[in-house]
Amino acid sequence: ADELNRATSRTQSALLEAMEEGQVTVDGVSHPLPKPFVVIATQNPIETQGTFRLPEAQLDRFLIRLSLGYPSREEAVQLLARFINGKPLEQISSVVIREELREAAALCGKCKVSEDVMDYMARLCEAARDPEKVRLGPSPRALLALMRASQAFAAIRGRDYVIPDDVKELAVPVLAHRILVRGVTYQNTAESFLRGLLEQVAAPTESAL
Repeated sequence: ADELNRATSRTQSALLEAMEEGQVTVDGVSHPLPKPFVVIATQNPIETQGTFRLPEAQLDRFLIRLSLGYPSREEAVQLLARFINGKPLEQISSVVIREELREAAALCGKCKVSEDVMDYMARLCEAARDPEKVRLGPSPRALLALMRASQAFAAIRGRDYVIPDDVKELAVPVLAHRILVRGVTYQNTAESFLRGLLEQVAAPTESAL
């Protein structure tokens, strides 16, 4: 979904059932979606005129939010070289089939998470619910998302177990779009608030793992 915040509220809310239940209901009849089914959406953070803010319930169903930023100089040169003689986007081919993606997801789910690391995740989310600094803290769904994302990240790194550094690297992209910070300014954002928590909340040591 390109620039999802330009879709109407009704269109946005229609995605909730697909993202949470894996189905679509039309005229009282539910139709299961193919597995895997993934929603990838973009938002333009600058142009807000004529847009519709995504409700918190829908934001909570997105596993992760990333900011693409600008390419480095080397990446910019590579981009120019790719497009100089054609349109590579029209020649994209698949790199994985559905069954392989299902197998990869199953392997991620088998990645071990120790009680100490789970406790660390819980303490991070608990600290992010400070009523003096936050109007809306991370939900239990956010906590589960942090664990699932950490399992997948560990598997990508070639491990069958999660370490605290996995959690630290994913805490901001997994949690920032799910919380509302009081007194938001350019310096005081959900991202900066969470980075501060990562410095304050003690991570389990290697000996404890």
